[in-house]
Amino acid sequence: MTVVWINGSFGAGKSTTARELIDLIPNSTLFDPEIIGGMLTHHLLPPKHLAEVGDFQDLPIWRRLVIDTAAAMLAELGGTLVVPMTLLRQEYRDEIFGGLAARRIGVRHVLLAPAETILRERIAGREVPPDLPDGETRTRQWAYDHIEPYRAALASWLTADAHLVDTGALTPYETAVRIAEAVGSGAVPVCDIVQTPEPTAETVASGVLLFDEQDRVLLVDPTYKPGWEFPGGVVEPGEAPARAGMREVAEETGLRLDEVPRLLVVDWERPAPPAFGGLRLLFDGGRLDSAAAGRLLLPGPELRDCRFVTEQEAARLLPPVRYERLRWALRARERGAAVYLEAGVPVGG
Repeated sequence: MTVVWINGSFGAGKSTTARELIDLIPNSTLFDPEIIGGMLTHHLLPPKHLAEVGDFQDLPIWRRLVIDTAAAMLAELGGTLVVPMTLLRQEYRDEIFGGLAARRIGVRHVLLAPAETILRERIAGREVPPDLPDGETRTRQWAYDHIEPYRAALASWLTADAHLVDTGALTPYETAVRIAEAVGSGAVPVCDIVQTPEPTAETVASGVLLFDEQDRVLLVDPTYKPGWEFPGGVVEPGEAPARAGMREVAEETGLRLDEVPRLLVVDWERPAPPAFGGLRLLFDGGRLDSAAAGRLLLPGPELRDCRFVTEQEAARLLPPVRYERLRWALRARERGAAVYLEAGVPVGG
């Protein structure tokens, strides 16, 4: 089972190309995630909730439903799912593609990339719904407004991530033929993203705090889930939690710890469907000298980025529950005594 994800700015021809493509790739089905966005914004979510986001892609429920729906369709139908959908934020790409990888579904990422002048011409000539007040003006302006984010994504990550097809001189059918030939020949590989199986019950996860000579803590930005994290991961069956943290540090950063790290925090994370929660442990991996810090591996398939940060900088990068975990871990490190938390809040003495 596989997904062919057709990316590109508005006006690139994703939807029309996708409709042609399902006739060229055997046993393929069309899935348009915009249907889910419309369902959420027009039928399911209250206006007050929608007012807090600028785009349905900013809704975590949309990203989750895209993953779940794609997986359910492939389980039902098998074969290949053709998905025409603009993804310009790398963290959303990582979340969705990583979620599919966790279901053992590979994604072949294709980018339709006509010149910007052609994009603007297509937007100007695009038909818009006549039944919306000021629909023509607002729809076209919305498409124009997305050209700059598209340009930024091209410069930062899209060209290195996807198989490019210049559609400026191609019809949708000709574009579909090129994609089908590239997919069939293996020229569009499955995205190199870590396959982390989704938990089916509560888990135990171990993180390791590593510090530089300025006492800044190392944070990593995983490719397979949203948000910054600590080096670490889920404890495997029969594995000691501290040893799991050491193993994950070696896998993610290339750094091998000589000593078993000291426990700083035990935090119980309550279940929040679809997540199951469980125990989250943080260990003190110690201070790295400049030579050791320089030996850290550059980000690879597991990491998009990594950096040493101050506590104040960590507050801006980490989700609130992880920041609270870090905050108490730093206090425990100062006092030399581990802390027990429940959902980030100290309990007991």
